[in-house]
Amino acid sequence: MSNKIKIAVDAMSGENSPKKIIEGINISLKFNKNNFFSLYGRQEILEKEIARNKSIEQYCEIINTKNIIEDEESPLVAAKTGRDSSMWKAIESQKENKTDISLSAGNTGALLIISRLLLKSIDGINKPALAGLWPNNNGMNVVLDLGANIECSEKNLVDFACMGSALFKSLFKNDNPRIALLNIGLEENKGSDTLKKTYSILKENKIKNFDFRGFIEGNHIMDGNVDVIITDGFTGNIALKTAEGTANFITKNLKKALNKLSIIMSYKSLKKFKEKLDPRKYNGAIFLGLQSPVVKSHGSTDAIGFAHSIEVCHKIVQANLIKKIKSHLITVDAE
Repeated sequence: MSNKIKIAVDAMSGENSPKKIIEGINISLKFNKNNFFSLYGRQEILEKEIARNKSIEQYCEIINTKNIIEDEESPLVAAKTGRDSSMWKAIESQKENKTDISLSAGNTGALLIISRLLLKSIDGINKPALAGLWPNNNGMNVVLDLGANIECSEKNLVDFACMGSALFKSLFKNDNPRIALLNIGLEENKGSDTLKKTYSILKENKIKNFDFRGFIEGNHIMDGNVDVIITDGFTGNIALKTAEGTANFITKNLKKALNKLSIIMSYKSLKKFKEKLDPRKYNGAIFLGLQSPVVKSHGSTDAIGFAHSIEVCHKIVQANLIKKIKSHLITVDAE
């Protein structure tokens, strides 16, 4: 077990948990047996689920916790009253150096607040960000922030660029990711003062941990011409929800428009199309900027989606993401 990556799992949070959690672990172990899972939750329930998936027993331990932070619970209330919860205990295990990373499908706001309380920020970063994977024509983008910070300064956006670059290098074999700032136009004089100042800082950056490509507009996010897209959390969350809604709209209406014969004739093409838009493949948002990494699985995903978020955890720890982030930071005076 000493060589395995130790993942702390909030096993009780999210829809259909812990069933999908245990099944997701089972799926992930078919492809990667180099993880060990510390499962935080109600022991009697977890033991029953593991009994149905006996092959994972040697890769897991159960740490009994009494409480669960519910999805509808206020993040501030959860942070004050959730010390005995599966989410809190999972993150606390990182603080105590018992695990390398934590994974939860639970309440996003509570996860962010508890993570910041327990793990603290990396020196020089005053606003950690939520990063996600986004499909494009050539593979995947990293996009951040997706909702952790409504308002951001140029220092915050520069930090996001540095952290996003480090994350992309950790997940994919690319030593010089292409970075762009999400904006309403491509010209240097377009956008807010904060965006223009961030543009100037990144353009003049001499460290060269990434290739700054300037601004990108929303209709080009999925072109695949850049690898990391930087924005504030307000804009990023709207862009994410818009993209999710558009993908669902296209998929549903495509089904309605096709008859049985056309579906049979186009089966292979439609299968590729469906796989490209399958949100489970991109499951696993990463909370960047803390002393230890935290991954958020979508609460409504299934076992396959959860297995993908486990793989994200493995790659992050294996690539030593936190060390990369610290080495990538650019000094910008905080406002």
